[in-house]
Amino acid sequence: MFSSLHEECGVFGIFENKTESVANSVYLALYALQHRGQEACGIAVNDDGVFSHYKGSGLVPDVFTPEKLASLGRGNMALGHVRYSTTGGKDINNIQPLVIRHIKGNLALAHNGNLVNADEIRKSFELSGGIFHGTSDTEAIAYSIVSERLRSKSTEEAVEKTMQKIRGAYSCVIMTATKMIAFRDPNGFRPLCIGKTEGGAYCISSESCALDAVGAGFIRDVKPGEIVVFSDVGMKSITTHCRAKDKSSVCVFEYIYFARPDSVIDGASVHSARIRAGAFLAKEHPVDADIVIGVPDSGLDAALGYARESKIPYGVGFIKNRYIGRSFIQPSQEQREDAVRIKLNVMKENIEGKRVVMIDDSIVRGTTCARIVKLLREAGAKEVHMRVSAPPFKHPCYFGTDIDSSDNLIACQYDTVEEIAKVIGVDSLGYLSVEATHKIAEGASVCFCDGCFTGNYPIVVPRQISKNKFDQKLGNFSNYYQVLD
Repeated sequence: MFSSLHEECGVFGIFENKTESVANSVYLALYALQHRGQEACGIAVNDDGVFSHYKGSGLVPDVFTPEKLASLGRGNMALGHVRYSTTGGKDINNIQPLVIRHIKGNLALAHNGNLVNADEIRKSFELSGGIFHGTSDTEAIAYSIVSERLRSKSTEEAVEKTMQKIRGAYSCVIMTATKMIAFRDPNGFRPLCIGKTEGGAYCISSESCALDAVGAGFIRDVKPGEIVVFSDVGMKSITTHCRAKDKSSVCVFEYIYFARPDSVIDGASVHSARIRAGAFLAKEHPVDADIVIGVPDSGLDAALGYARESKIPYGVGFIKNRYIGRSFIQPSQEQREDAVRIKLNVMKENIEGKRVVMIDDSIVRGTTCARIVKLLREAGAKEVHMRVSAPPFKHPCYFGTDIDSSDNLIACQYDTVEEIAKVIGVDSLGYLSVEATHKIAEGASVCFCDGCFTGNYPIVVPRQISKNKFDQKLGNFSNYYQVLD
């Protein structure tokens, strides 16, 4: 998928019972999570209460040279983060983990998600004399925990009190002098899982693929609303904020696009979910064709599912330049378009003279999609039928996915699917239904958020005035809040 869809971040933490080169493990894990954020990264290491950290803009191997990694030293805990900026922009002060030194010790925090009431929390601290160094909502979470810690018996108690105040999406890992604590919002918008190495080290990760990268076995997912504490006495679970399954709402686009296909999220395989999405597409939008192809990378599994269900042969339609990252990480639309032109090359021998079904995970603005279709036409495709393994985007997301303002979404600019098909230059177009989307993650232990497709958000969100205004304004949004059923 080559449009302006952005995912907030990826987090990883490791807790050892002895001093080890924990920074190396986090480095490997962040490599595995690089797809979740390609603008910046950071690592913090805890050596018996003494924190060392380093962070910077760029990809993991560029920021963490061997010298920089070695400078972090050894420790028994470490925390890492990869970032794509949504709320808060690209200020270097927003790069995580955030490390705070306060009267009761050091604290480091890594956060994946987006709060909808960060402005209110921020303003309350500023009116009391608090000073913020960045503009991200992560800093609001950190300050809330520190504030509650001054009145609490433990950090986990402070986290529990903080969760009563913050609203939105947050899968967080924090590190203190003696503990590592993971917690996930009661809706479970963003994934978070637990693993353990053969040597007994506990790991916390946004995705299970990072556990594999460090040789850790998967234990389970952190439940929506759960607080998990790792210390010298082992692992402890606090479930005060947990709800029934039908009250959870993980972002369904984790299965469609964001997560790596080799990850398992909340009990469901991402790879299998994408294959099922393709199979549902074939049932809902059949077409006579000669070959089914997928747009790399997240369209490939769905294409395989479509081919299996439709009995149309699956083939390779594009060769991807592996030395270019996801095109959405480019800082301007013009640069994203340049990246698309060199990222894909059509396999002409598989396309020429054929009726092609092209599978992609979504259409945002439609401009990039139109260029890809043009590539197929130039390669001699007789017909191009596009199938999309997600419903049309019609509404902004406030929970960590940087879906554009409705003004720029192609599904909001045209009244019918046929009109969109004409704009992007395909012979036919079919989207996966919302109903089918809820069925793709077979065996999942959670329910799903589909607000970007339906406008039905599971919690209080800002009024849909303008997504851009929501992202840029740092003032009080209290006039913009409403409850949506």
